Amino acid sequence: MSATIKLYGGKLSGHSHRVELLLGLLSLPYELIPTPPAERKTPAYLAMNPFGQIPVIDDDGTVVADSNAILIYLAKRYDTTETWLPEDPVSAAAVQRWLSVAAGQLAYGPATARLGKVFNLPVDGRQAAEIASSLFSVMDGHLAKHEFLAAAHPTVADLACYSYTRAAPEGGIELSSYPNIVAWLGRLEALPNFQRMPSAPAS
Repeated sequence: MSATIKLYGGKLSGHSHRVELLLGLLSLPYELIPTPPAERKTPAYLAMNPFGQIPVIDDDGTVVADSNAILIYLAKRYDTTETWLPEDPVSAAAVQRWLSVAAGQLAYGPATARLGKVFNLPVDGRQAAEIASSLFSVMDGHLAKHEFLAAAHPTVADLACYSYTRAAPEGGIELSSYPNIVAWLGRLEALPNFQRMPSAPAS
């Protein structure tokens, strides 16, 4: 069993939450260390991640930054079944495709819209909503034919895309028009040890 992994992040961060999801699903002991924006600018934190972003993990001296990179690390190190990060070429490529979506359209669409609504940051809400609409139309069509994004079972691709999709309504983007996405969210939430990200406080 691993020593307790330190997770520097935040309860309302979807990037941090996707890491918490895999830690829980792998039954790995961890400690969440809340890391507000001011803390991310300190020399100690910048030594772990020069970009000053969350999340970062410290796994008994092994420090890994960036949520998707952390997902890869945890799956490679602790998932001996190769379930969360398949090794066959087709599934591995599909996982990478959706990790790119999580870092691209998901970040610039639903996640950005949520930043504006929840954290009152100056974002282009209209553009974010347009990106989200385009993304969710594609995702919903894909999930009409597949139970999960990259394989016949859940993978890190699903976890990377889950948090900001589930929280999209907090950014003013409703999910009711995307029944296949809603069903996919439900399948993930039915997994053992699954934990939903807390809702942001109403403004």
